[in-house]
Amino acid sequence: MFTGIIETLGIVQEVKKEQDNIHITIESAMAEELKIDQSVAHNGICLTVVAIEGHRYTVTAIGETIKKTNISNWNVGDSVNLERAMKLGDRLDGHIVQGHVDQTGICVSVKETNGSWFYTFEYDPALQNITIEKGSITVNGVSLTVVDSGVNNFSVAIIPYTYEHTNFNSFVVGTKVNLEFDVIGKYVSRLYGNR
Repeated sequence: MFTGIIETLGIVQEVKKEQDNIHITIESAMAEELKIDQSVAHNGICLTVVAIEGHRYTVTAIGETIKKTNISNWNVGDSVNLERAMKLGDRLDGHIVQGHVDQTGICVSVKETNGSWFYTFEYDPALQNITIEKGSITVNGVSLTVVDSGVNNFSVAIIPYTYEHTNFNSFVVGTKVNLEFDVIGKYVSRLYGNR
């Protein structure tokens, strides 16, 4: 379980394919604090640490994860938003994030608005995920509030701190992102149907 409050960025050092899996080595200041078998959210994808060496650690993504996320697009040098699992009793500063990406979306607009940034994303509505105005959404692991909500799109506003401390500052029109829809919204949507 995560909160969507990013702790730090990591840099992809190696991407190695093995059968249907991808092994990714990340360099991060938090590496030395990690343990093998620990869950860490990478751009919102919950992945298990399988090896640690100095400031680097390795995680493995299996076919199902590769199919539902943007992980197959990661390249050496890319920055990745990182968050360790929350501790029982911690404040929930973001919202309840499972680290289970529902689908990907595409950035269709980036606007700098006098000190903050406004991003719009589109996604395939066929999977019946929805956003709710002023509800929560996780984009690449970042907990955000939906500003505008459409049938297959939504917008979010980013403050300077988030822009500087996440990989949002690298997004351009066409950037593919991981989306995890609000677990409470998903439950209500499935209970009462998408309205």
